[in-house]
Amino acid sequence: QLQLMETGGGLVQAGGSLRLSCAGSKRSDSIDPNPVVNAVGWYRQAPGKQRELVASVTSDGTTHYADSVKGRFTVSGHVGAITVSLQMTNLEPEDTAVYYCNAVVRKTFSSGYVNYWGQGTQVTVSS
Repeated sequence: QLQLMETGGGLVQAGGSLRLSCAGSKRSDSIDPNPVVNAVGWYRQAPGKQRELVASVTSDGTTHYADSVKGRFTVSGHVGAITVSLQMTNLEPEDTAVYYCNAVVRKTFSSGYVNYWGQGTQVTVSS
């Protein structure tokens, strides 16, 4: 139904900032032109580690942050339009990872939700 595309990754020195952006678009075989989106957000996966939630925002405006990024990262966007950004400040080498955009979308013809994922964008923080 959807494809997600992340932009904004790159190489930055510790203490620097980056802004990631994600935009969703309908696939050619999409049936529902106006999907109901429960949440959008960002995950990341560092080498040798499992994918983890970084930040998300639900359709009612509630935000969630991993403890490791709280106070440094800010998530914002338009949930219904499937656009989301992640403003990252005071970056640390431990933030180095591939960052993935995520959207939780209600199934068109049944109950429940489906997770959609972007291809990921690399963020590297040097000391």
